Amino acid sequence: MADFQWLEGGITAVPGILASGIAAGIKPSGKKDLALVYSSSPARAAAVFTTNQVKGAPVLVSQEHVRDGRAQAILASAGCSNVCTGEQGVKDAREMTRITGELLRIPPRQVLIASTGVIGQPLPMDKIRAGLPKLVKGLSPQGGRLAAEAIMTTDTRPKEAALRVDVAGRPVTIGGIAKGVGMLEPHMATMFCFLATDAMVARDSLPRVLRRSVDRSFNRITVDGDQSTSDTVALLANGLAENASLERGGKGLRQFARALEAITERLARMLVEDGEGATKLVEIAVRGARTRREAVLAARSVANSPLVKTAINGADPNWGRIMMALGKGPARVAADRVAIAIGANCSWRRGCCGREPASTGFTR
Repeated sequence: MADFQWLEGGITAVPGILASGIAAGIKPSGKKDLALVYSSSPARAAAVFTTNQVKGAPVLVSQEHVRDGRAQAILASAGCSNVCTGEQGVKDAREMTRITGELLRIPPRQVLIASTGVIGQPLPMDKIRAGLPKLVKGLSPQGGRLAAEAIMTTDTRPKEAALRVDVAGRPVTIGGIAKGVGMLEPHMATMFCFLATDAMVARDSLPRVLRRSVDRSFNRITVDGDQSTSDTVALLANGLAENASLERGGKGLRQFARALEAITERLARMLVEDGEGATKLVEIAVRGARTRREAVLAARSVANSPLVKTAINGADPNWGRIMMALGKGPARVAADRVAIAIGANCSWRRGCCGREPASTGFTR
């Protein structure tokens, strides 16, 4: 297992990455609502978006921009999602990338865009136009926390993480920020995650490792079982570590992939911990399933069960509700071979039905 060194500074712990966050007046509260992440060097890019059939205008524009595998900036707004806003919404998203590109002196197609907040309302473009020059002027190697604060909606605290790891003998840094505590259910969850690295990663490898990392982290979490229209995970790789290009099948790419998964897993846990109405963080592990897919289906059936959630909230180790949730799901279940453990203690297995469980409550 790679030896990770966890760092302070979030996404701006990565060499060559600047960020900023300001209050542009999108949110009625007056809190920060406009964020920018910028690589001072050209970067390869990859992104994963919501699979909801209703997609926000920023998602549609970013899907176009990331196709050539290059981007140098990520612009995000909070307070208005620019979803279900028709052609005007797409025009507004394009204008935001155009203005940002002009201010940064990069092509608009190298700006990815994301918006979160209320659905069905047009963006206050006058406020955004006025705020973008200030946002760009505020770019700083210490601006990661400001950007993390500016993408928050109902989050109670910013989420950021960074690490350094040796990849093929070279130190490589990965950092990220994230938001999202409601509409939190995979494929993807309702969330933003913006990541950056100084690693040089082959163009065809970057989307693969990002997708794998998302599948093993953000696509394994749930709070309320709903799915957003604006979910975006984007990764910029600027190559400033000057490592040999990480190619598919190589040891270096595997080392990088493990480190990227460590970052996304840490950020995913932060999202669940801060989930709307959440009182506990519970990890559900399924062992002995026929396939990885069936294990994920079984775990998700338990995690999304309202009755299991109420038992967890009340610290009531009611293993019967877990058994019920397993049985109603799409994964095949052999009831006479199931064992259920809550914490480190067995609550039920074949032959002990009716006994008092060893555990007295759910553990965090």
